[in-house]
Amino acid sequence: MMEGSLVQIVALLGWLILAGSALASFKLSWSKALKMSLTWLAIFGGVVLLFSYVSGG
Repeated sequence: MMEGSLVQIVALLGWLILAGSALASFKLSWSKALKMSLTWLAIFGGVVLLFSYVSGG
């Protein structure tokens, strides 16, 4: 493991907890939260695929 890897993993986990708590504060039902999460995942996945296609990678 590289020197900064552990710090990066801890920071990413912290951001994940922060985002999860923000989502939980809306008090959504599980099905609505799952739909919203999948929608955002599809949006970001589409953007990643678009950029990888455009950059030729």
